[in-house]
Amino acid sequence: MAWFILVLAGLFEVGWAIGLKYTEGFTRLWPTLWTVLAMIMSLWLLGMAMRTLPVGTAYSVWVGVGAVGTVILGVVLLGEPANAGRLISVALIIAGIIGLKLATPV
Repeated sequence: MAWFILVLAGLFEVGWAIGLKYTEGFTRLWPTLWTVLAMIMSLWLLGMAMRTLPVGTAYSVWVGVGAVGTVILGVVLLGEPANAGRLISVALIIAGIIGLKLATPV
């Protein structure tokens, strides 16, 4: 269950990272409120996952899920480039997340 909570926390991290773009420097009310809510949920879920998982593993996976998701949504929603270097880098992050999952006995 801790891994599910951790991945969910990472997805909320993606939400607030992308949300920051839409707040336009926290000048737009609704995007700002949704972004702050996503921040709170992301950190709360990360804390819940850390009850069981090692801090290094949990934090690294949380950041990895957030980074991968943010790059993907940046490409899809914001028209950011999807060149070979970026895609290989994302694949390496995914490999690291899988490696941490396999190496953590929880």
